[in-house]
Amino acid sequence: MAKDRIDWDKLRVFVVVAELGSMTAAAARLKESTPTVSRKIDELEKSLDSQLFQRSTRGMELTEAGKTTLRYARQMEEAASHVLSKASGHQDKIQGRVTIGSGDGIGPLWIGRQLREFRDKHPRIQVRMRVQDHNLDLLNDEADVVIRFTEPREPEIISHKLGTAHYMAFAAQSYLDMQESLPSSIFEYHHHRCILHEAYAHQIERWAPKAVELTKMIDFAVITNSATAMIELCRQGGGIAMLPSYIAEIYPDLVPLDISEVAPIQFWISYTEDARRNPAAVAAIEWIRGLFDYRVTPWFRDGFIHPKEVMPSREGQQVGDVQEDISRIA
Repeated sequence: MAKDRIDWDKLRVFVVVAELGSMTAAAARLKESTPTVSRKIDELEKSLDSQLFQRSTRGMELTEAGKTTLRYARQMEEAASHVLSKASGHQDKIQGRVTIGSGDGIGPLWIGRQLREFRDKHPRIQVRMRVQDHNLDLLNDEADVVIRFTEPREPEIISHKLGTAHYMAFAAQSYLDMQESLPSSIFEYHHHRCILHEAYAHQIERWAPKAVELTKMIDFAVITNSATAMIELCRQGGGIAMLPSYIAEIYPDLVPLDISEVAPIQFWISYTEDARRNPAAVAAIEWIRGLFDYRVTPWFRDGFIHPKEVMPSREGQQVGDVQEDISRIA
């Protein structure tokens, strides 16, 4: 093979091995034999004249050359997906159906409220959004694309980290006005009526240690499996609700308390090889990933940013000024 040419198939195999850290797991995802995967990696290393992996008892570990190759390979992968979604130069020619699955939070609250943008771009794609309190099964076609708060371990599932949801306290001004004092730390929440989503209770083991201790101290006034019920109760002055920081953009009437976050929870977008062959799913994946781009919106960065830094309360401030603030922080 000529030195100035790259075999795209071998590069694709390399990315999967790098993501899974195992030849065997990569072979299962790619539906190829382990020797075939090993041969393709060997051939790619020879063509690049570089060792991409260090084989060890812990699996396939990337060398420095491998890390560099992976970075560029992912950029190529993104570009290829972009080309697919804009086939023939007309996005509105893409047609089909895509099912998006998520829990009762980011799906309906962040993705759902912006679906019109996707439909305007792709009027011939039918979107189905399934909101469940459990992870939908991609391998049994319950959904094409799923937003998950646990990183998938199945070798057949492709996943990309979308960002981090930062949970913190919000309350209505009417509730705050009735209080003699406001909590100055998370350990003072037990003096207040607190509202919790049932799904958060199931995530406690992944919360920060201080947040786990917090849940032991608080006798929550209301626990519900409905984000809508939780938010509306909070908006009506029903108490302090534990909500993700992006809620400040959706419900500006809710007041974010001047306390640090309770818990940062990472989340992923997941799909299978079948979805990559479905132009409608590819278009949805590309669009969803754009919704969480920290360069556009800072809510989902790894580091917590208090809503008051993003959406300062300034009388007479114009929308353009707010967008400028967001760009500066992002």
